[in-house]
Parts: sequence; C-alpha cells; structure tokens
Amino acid sequence: MAALICGSLAFDTIMNFEGRFAEQILPAQLHILNVSFLVPALRRDFGGCAGNIAYSLKRLGGEPLPVATLGDDGGDYLQRLSALGIATEFVRRIEGAYTAQAMIMTDRDNNQITAFHPGAMMQAHTTRIGPRADVRLGIVSPDGRDAMLQHAEQFAHAAIPFVFDPGQGLPMFDGNELRTFIAQATWVTVNDYEGKMLCERTGLDNAEISRRTRGLVVTLGGEGCEVWIEGERTHVPGVAAKEIVDPTGCGDAWRGALLYGLEQGWTLARCAELGNRVGAVKIASRGTQNWNPVELHRPE
Repeated sequence: MAALICGSLAFDTIMNFEGRFAEQILPAQLHILNVSFLVPALRRDFGGCAGNIAYSLKRLGGEPLPVATLGDDGGDYLQRLSALGIATEFVRRIEGAYTAQAMIMTDRDNNQITAFHPGAMMQAHTTRIGPRADVRLGIVSPDGRDAMLQHAEQFAHAAIPFVFDPGQGLPMFDGNELRTFIAQATWVTVNDYEGKMLCERTGLDNAEISRRTRGLVVTLGGEGCEVWIEGERTHVPGVAAKEIVDPTGCGDAWRGALLYGLEQGWTLARCAELGNRVGAVKIASRGTQNWNPVELHRPE
C-alpha cells in the first residue's frame, strides 16, 4: 500500500558557518541589522519536505507517492526520484517557474537560518487528491498555502487517514484554519516550537488536540518526543547519534519513519521510537537524502 506525501520538492543550497550566529548578531542593533557570514563550505542537494519524507519512507521499505510540483529546472529531480524507485505520477512540472529553492545556513551550534523561494510550489494546489484503493494514508506537510488547505480537505473528503504536519508553514494560518486542520486530520505532528505556536493560535493545549485526533506527537530533537493520546502524555526517549554532522532534514526523515510505522499498524509510540532512530542516523550524514539505513536496526 502507498502513502500520499503532499509537500514541496526543492533544491537545497546548504552552507556551514563556522562561528555562532549569537556572536555576530547584536540584540540591541536588530533594527539596523546588516550582517554577512563567511561560509567556506557550500553544496546543493535534493530536498523539500515531500522529497525528504518520500526518501525516508522508501529507504525503510514503504511506497511513497509524492504530490508536488517542479519548475522548468526540475528534470534532474524527476530522474532522481525515478532512480530511487519513487513513483512520480503526482509530480507536475510548472512552465515558467523555478523549482522551489531553500538556502540553509547552519552555525557551529546547529542553529539555522533559512531563506526559501517557493517557485513552482505555489501551484501545488492544482493537483487534486481523490480515493484510491492502493492508498492507505497520507501527510500534509509544508507546501503552498492553498495546497495545504485543499489537500487536507480532499483527504478528509476521500476518507484517507492523514498526518497534519504544518512545520514552517504553520505561521501562514490563523487559529480558525488550524482548528479546521486538526478536525480533519487523523494525527498531528509538530516540533516543540511549532507546538507552542499551534496551542497559542488555536487556544487548545496538547491534551485537547490529542483528544480531537488519534494522537499528537511533539518532537524534541535529541531529547526524543512526546506522544499524546486521549489527553495522556508519554515521553519516548531520544537515540544518541554516533556524531552530529548536519541536522537539515532530520524532521522529514523522522516523518518518513512515522508513515512507515502507521502503514504497518504500529502504535504511535512505536512509530516515534523508529523515528528517533532514523533521526539519529540521518543527523550523522550530510544532506537530506544521503543517509543510509544499513546502521538502522528496525524494531520487530
């Protein structure tokens, strides 16, 4: 069975700053901010939430179906997906647009500053979702605003269970819209910062969000994650990484594992355990789609 993965396909330009942002930015001078960071290391990778999640799910043995858009420059990405054995029937090319681009700079403490050009992603809503016998579940991850709204509604209308994963797209929505997403979704996933924003904007706490869905997961980086079901919280400990090389894409790798476990019918806590393992493997490699599951010991 397959999982529909709604989100972005993007090219990531990843830069490493050898200092600390906090040492270069003067809090008292933020109103006249003018800084430049020397980045000796730079590389360009395949990325975007849909691409990264699909990569993770495929490497774990699942069948991802990305629902996304590429621009005129997206030919290499289509070839990449095909080489990985990932179906591209829901990936569209938009003429006259660039593929989405993320410029990500990471300092020595793994803090990140990102600039994002959406490009073709802004037309992602033109691909519709309907019932399919071979689709078991889906995810709405960061994408164009209209795409996130419409795909969530289409998942609900098609009775396809799905994960609402607003990520960095969360600030685009007000409290009413976010409460609608929660009402439509089967599960919700956020990191700690996003979780606080979600609660603030909706007026719902974690316990209440979990009561309105089959479960809420709040990821905590190296500390693991909190799994909330029917108002009850369970902490799933993190997994120590062999080394910390690049945090970019760890959340997406985690969500690919989440989809894999949900597709297998696992409990949410067991899904989170696998996600923590995958995140520990991913953070030890550079780029978002270069980690190798050989070192991963999948739970039985």
